Amino acid sequence: MITGSIIRVELVPGPRVFDLMIAALLLPLGTWLAVAWSSRNRDPARPRRIPVPALVVLACLTGCIGGIYGIGGGAILSPILIASGRPAAEVAPAALASTFVTSLGGVVTFTILSVNQGPAAPNWPTGIALGIGGIIGGYTGARMQSRIPDAMVRRIVGILAIAIAAR
Repeated sequence: MITGSIIRVELVPGPRVFDLMIAALLLPLGTWLAVAWSSRNRDPARPRRIPVPALVVLACLTGCIGGIYGIGGGAILSPILIASGRPAAEVAPAALASTFVTSLGGVVTFTILSVNQGPAAPNWPTGIALGIGGIIGGYTGARMQSRIPDAMVRRIVGILAIAIAAR
């Protein structure tokens, strides 16, 4: 997260390049979730387990990418874990916890970077509003998740990622 925050401030300061980076990440990920993943070809009871060393490397990479985007890496890692066949009910709590921890690291890093790079400071009113919305949405989603099939959750996440990439 810290490395990504520094990359964002030092190497990708403009909104145009940032928007292209978001599209480059989310479009293939969303397509993979929404189109390429087929519930008929997979046994949902047997997800592909990502080995722990690979999961650590993947978490480091998504944390760095999350730092570039200014979001917790769990927001990027959770669609990957869902696409690997893990149920959303298993992925969501871990993703939320990791997003919280990495977001705190990002806030501290961006605050420190803002001393030398003025526009890097967190936008506190927006962050607090998004945090409140995230808490409400997370609670609502957790209550609804058990009523929605995993395949549909995967497709919804994929379609949302594609829509954000297109935007």
